[in-house]
Amino acid sequence: MRTDKFDFALPRHLIAQHPPERRGASRLLHVCGNARVDLMFADLPTLLREHDVLVLNDTRVLKARLFGVKESGGKIEVLIERLLDDRHALAQVRASHAPPTGSRLILAGHLPVTVLGREGEFFRLRFDGAENLSAALEKYGQLPLPPYITHAADAEDEERYQTVYARQPGAVAAPTAGLHFDEAMFAALRAQGVQLAYITLHIGAGTFQPVRAENIHEHVMHSERYTISQSTVDAIHQARARGGRVIAVGTTSLRALESAAVREGDASGVGHPSASPWRGQAGGICAGEGETDIFITPGYRFKVVDALFTNFHLPKSTLLMLICAFGGMEEMLAAYRHAVEQEYRFFSYGDAMLIERQHE
Repeated sequence: MRTDKFDFALPRHLIAQHPPERRGASRLLHVCGNARVDLMFADLPTLLREHDVLVLNDTRVLKARLFGVKESGGKIEVLIERLLDDRHALAQVRASHAPPTGSRLILAGHLPVTVLGREGEFFRLRFDGAENLSAALEKYGQLPLPPYITHAADAEDEERYQTVYARQPGAVAAPTAGLHFDEAMFAALRAQGVQLAYITLHIGAGTFQPVRAENIHEHVMHSERYTISQSTVDAIHQARARGGRVIAVGTTSLRALESAAVREGDASGVGHPSASPWRGQAGGICAGEGETDIFITPGYRFKVVDALFTNFHLPKSTLLMLICAFGGMEEMLAAYRHAVEQEYRFFSYGDAMLIERQHE
């Protein structure tokens, strides 16, 4: 399947540069097959029902961007991709000349760093100061806004480019579907019997990489680490047993759930399959943690998720391909054309969709 099938025209003025004045003051497009309804995010409770379970990604965005100098005095920019432990990280490095293995950097004027080598497109770095790396990033780093947001991160971004339920530091991009939710919305959902459950998937910078291959199946996905607790597995099991639906908040939640799925007659997945109450049943998942490079494209058979709450995504992106797999390719591209015509706001700070899965 050709990548250009997933292209669409997007006027630049529809790319949201700032969040709405308050959380939840965004629009919501409800899509079920060819049916589309224009709503507001505040209408979400009318689309959910008792015993549904909403699965959210509780990752927290690191202040992962650092500026500094090389030993030679040349300027350098570092974007942390993944924390490996309290002193080591994988990172993208931008400089006029790539720093050689063994060279030293000084980041943010305070942090001495040694370049240990290359791992594919990333550099392995050792932070040599006494501070814990997470604490050092919080103190000296800058929030890494997506490349389509043109202003430097400010105090508003530090608050609004995190979900209200962010708990586990490790992401370099926000799970942006979750940015709409506030405690008042969660209270309203709980009051009508909707369960909330959490996974953690630490989003890497690769989420913004375009698909450059002409054929989508030649694209190599980046890998991200995720964790699914037994309590979340149990909440999904209970929702299913009571006739409820599994609704992923964001493509990251969906990718984690589908990565941990147990296929019929198969005990693959993460953790211990025997711990899952659905072992051997299609749609079951395993608690545990693992790496995922799952690339969901049209033709994929979904095993866990029934509906997806998500923002609008980049043309020719892996995330647009995912939603086309989920809601139907023609239906999703038609929904995007509708969103452009109706001037919905796009991308991280933009409006949202609730997509009902098109069953095989």
